[in-house]
Amino acid sequence: MSVPYASARWPAATATTGLWALAAASIVFWALRLMSPSDAVAPPAVASNASATVDPGAVAQLLGATPTQAVVTATPDAASRFVLQGVVADTDQQGVALIAVDGKPARPFRVGAQLADGYLLQSVNTRAASIGGKLDAAPAFTLQLPVRPLAVNGPPPVDPDAPPPVVAPAAPR
Repeated sequence: MSVPYASARWPAATATTGLWALAAASIVFWALRLMSPSDAVAPPAVASNASATVDPGAVAQLLGATPTQAVVTATPDAASRFVLQGVVADTDQQGVALIAVDGKPARPFRVGAQLADGYLLQSVNTRAASIGGKLDAAPAFTLQLPVRPLAVNGPPPVDPDAPPPVVAPAAPR
């Protein structure tokens, strides 16, 4: 007696055996991978006495920052410690100011947060931050964001001494 569809079972059996073999190989691979010792090399030690001195102002200028000048109303020695770099404010003069203190990288400060040695961020508005000793006292000084020039949308300036542009002749038809 012969089975009429015996040859139709071979592809299914072969595919099933192949899938089980791939699953077993994957399990063996990951088991060996997870149980093997790590062969990663430790990163090189960084020398603590760096011989190269980095100028933060030059790096900021290289990265496209505009020079920021703090405009103060009082105590210029204390105001020179703070540089206002950004403001997020609402209509109630609450919000966050991005301020660099003593030349360190800028950090966000909420209204009422202590900046340094007895200085608090009293209030913020769209382009300024007021700093003082107490939250309800008069501000000791106010930092202003620098005014950036507006972008000009138009053709590039033309140099009168430049030669006229060369126009390629039209292709013959």
